[in-house]
Amino acid sequence: MIIIHAALTVLKEKEEEFLNEVKTLIEASRRESGNMQYDLMKDTETESAYMMIEVWKNQEAVESHNTSEHYIQFGQKAQSFMAAPTDVKIFAGQEVER
Repeated sequence: MIIIHAALTVLKEKEEEFLNEVKTLIEASRRESGNMQYDLMKDTETESAYMMIEVWKNQEAVESHNTSEHYIQFGQKAQSFMAAPTDVKIFAGQEVER
């Protein structure tokens, strides 16, 4: 399992447009065969900040997603919404032994 946290900082004046566009990405991504979770969360402390939380069955599912039409189309539009580069963190979905 692969877990991805993508921190998104959106331009305040583009926030509504961003939210409209990201709905298509979320809906299409959830329908992908290797997707286990694809959710957008709004930051409670920082205005116009969001976290996309993705869970994929394996690396192949991530690669398929990253080359999907809906992901590429959103990526092309997203640059006009962003106030800062996206901060992406990727985790192996394996429990750490104690």
